[in-house]
Amino acid sequence: MAKIPEEKLQMIIDRHAALEGELATAAGSGDEFVRLSKEYAELTPVVEGAVELQRLQSEVSGLEEMLSDPDTDGEMRTLAEEELAEHRERLPALEDKMQVLLLPQDAADQKNAILEIRAGTGGDEAALFAADLYRMYQRYAELKGWKVEALQVSETDLNGVKEAQALISGAGVFARLKFESGVHRVQRVPETESSGRIHTSAATVAVLPEAEDIDVELDEKDLRVDVYRASGPGGQSVNTTDSAVRITHLPTGIVVTQQDEKSQHKNRAKALKILRSRLYDLERERAHAERAEQRRGQVGSGDRSERVRTYNFPQGRVTDHRINLTLHKLDRVLAGESLDEVIDGLIAEDQASRLAEMEADA
Repeated sequence: MAKIPEEKLQMIIDRHAALEGELATAAGSGDEFVRLSKEYAELTPVVEGAVELQRLQSEVSGLEEMLSDPDTDGEMRTLAEEELAEHRERLPALEDKMQVLLLPQDAADQKNAILEIRAGTGGDEAALFAADLYRMYQRYAELKGWKVEALQVSETDLNGVKEAQALISGAGVFARLKFESGVHRVQRVPETESSGRIHTSAATVAVLPEAEDIDVELDEKDLRVDVYRASGPGGQSVNTTDSAVRITHLPTGIVVTQQDEKSQHKNRAKALKILRSRLYDLERERAHAERAEQRRGQVGSGDRSERVRTYNFPQGRVTDHRINLTLHKLDRVLAGESLDEVIDGLIAEDQASRLAEMEADA
């Protein structure tokens, strides 16, 4: 791996110090203060790594200089050789860590995420599996200290989920969940199956970065808004007023419906939030598609139709097909407790791919 130039490390440290000074004199509110605070927070772990690397490099240089001096006595020379060997052993790992910290950040990584789960092939069993996935992400979010706000949950009579949308808020939510998008497959014997045959069902997961007003500008003339009466499972009416909202974005054909709230105003606000996030995600996908070289380096294709993971109940295992990772702890993954092991593996693979790309371009 290429050595990180000293001037690059110093430039990052100087920028961090400059931001600290600007924040000390800036007013405690407003867009500029928020922008400076965000940049300062993002740079802090990078600077901590840079300072540690500089210190170690400086100590290595000092020890090498001491050993090259013929006047260094025997006892000091022995101690210096031992310390130098330890430092040289630590240096590659620290340089690797620094390379990862210096990777270009995904602009959406620190955003909240909108989670969408839809039951796929498999009828009632697929809906039950979609409900399992929804609970898995709820539990995972709780363990992370994140907030989950259900935007819309369409349930079946058997407590399955046909479709669920939720806003997950917290630090670095999208960075952790973005690789969850794709087709999740389950293999198990349904409760309704009398012959004990294993069925395969699927559900699609989409994780979108929550778009703010500044990310996506919506023009009212591009929207068609329809209102109608909300209905529950089986089509029965659950409201006597036209509170349900369907918004169609005419330029793209994207349609968003919301009916969980009794207030038409609240349903409209939720629908617009989801629409903004889908449009923002669409723009991100276009940008990725234009960079064919980058797409080859991504974890999986990023295609929502790609089969990403299998949950095999008879064998008690979870397999992520993108990184060939198998964990024999299905219950713990579905409880959200061991999901980090899969996510950490996906993030590490993505970082390794991007580092390899950077080295190839260097």
